[in-house]
Amino acid sequence: MHVLGIIDRGADGDALERVVNRTVDRLAQEGRVGVIRYDATIADGMHTHEPTAVGGDVIYDLGADGDWTATGTGMTVGGALDQLAIDCDYAIVVGVDGLRYPTVVVGSSDVDGDTIAAVENDGDLDVEAVATALAETEAYETLESLVDRVKRSPKADRAGAIATFTGRVRAKDDADDSRTQFLEFEKYEGVADERMAALETDLEARDGVLEVELHHRTGVVEDGEDIVFVVVLAGHRGEAFRTVEDGINRLKDEVPLFKKEVTVEDEFWVHERS
Repeated sequence: MHVLGIIDRGADGDALERVVNRTVDRLAQEGRVGVIRYDATIADGMHTHEPTAVGGDVIYDLGADGDWTATGTGMTVGGALDQLAIDCDYAIVVGVDGLRYPTVVVGSSDVDGDTIAAVENDGDLDVEAVATALAETEAYETLESLVDRVKRSPKADRAGAIATFTGRVRAKDDADDSRTQFLEFEKYEGVADERMAALETDLEARDGVLEVELHHRTGVVEDGEDIVFVVVLAGHRGEAFRTVEDGINRLKDEVPLFKKEVTVEDEFWVHERS
């Protein structure tokens, strides 16, 4: 799933909504689109919503044709993205500043950071250029979205096992270590993606292995966040477990990814200290 932020920088009238609608319509030509709208008044108690049922922390209103709405408590933007990643190809987040994802700014011509388009009004937006730029960005994946993908494989009816590995940012190796704030990953452009795809193909050629999904995040990954996933669909647990272990070991050895570690006291590229 590719994530796009759309934010208002003083746009006139309904320009923001028209940008959102045009962008959703364009991306819907490529796949399923989920939209997350942030409204600060929900958090401060000013927003009013009449639930259709009494009790419960989350309420889903389901329609016979599959349409639905939801209301509830305790969900972050990241949590909402995790939910959408399972069955959406695109997610648009409206009204959230500081996203670590490509962003369209409406009401300003200033381009900075992750901004891929900045327009004074909706008529200035080139939705084709936005769709092209978004397709070239790193996909948002979760363990659940990758597991769901292998479950939908045409080969899934021959599978008796799904094995997974998740690598995450640990704060410390030992109790006395300086705390790691975040890691930052850069990939060797073009080469890293080719090596990852070749590794998936090689692992899938093993007897009993049906599907393999590998994903490694780039950019800043903070303390406690997930970095890398390996998901294997196989006929039996033995080959599933073996392939997961080989998959993560070979990914670390064969895919050119460079890691910077930033602690509370220092920062350094790990390969320069190896």
